[in-house]
Amino acid sequence: MHYDDEIDRRGLYRSREGSIFGVCRGVADYLDMPVTGVRIVTIAAAIFTGITPVVILYVIAALLMKPEPVVPIENDDEEEFYNSYVSSRPMALHRLKRTFDALDRRIQRIEGIVTAPDYDWERRLYEESRD
Repeated sequence: MHYDDEIDRRGLYRSREGSIFGVCRGVADYLDMPVTGVRIVTIAAAIFTGITPVVILYVIAALLMKPEPVVPIENDDEEEFYNSYVSSRPMALHRLKRTFDALDRRIQRIEGIVTAPDYDWERRLYEESRD
């Protein structure tokens, strides 16, 4: 399943459905062209310039282009996380750990409040039932 219409086209990505590294399909998706046209241009360039330069450029493109996201990017926060994950996985994992640690601290604080001996459940429940 190719997410043609769902992919946020802000970036150039290697396609996960491409034949060889997904570079031609990624370029075709980015330029909104048929992949066959991009492949024909790539093969023609290889024939007319010699195979080695095009192969080297193709491999460099495959190394520099980020892989296509598995799920479509829907907002700037998701794009920022995806870019940080692709660029530096340890940094992305550190960011996730920080976020979950902050959430854990908030949950522990709430839990401490509602389980405190002086928390008046009867009054709280009675007030909410009147509203």
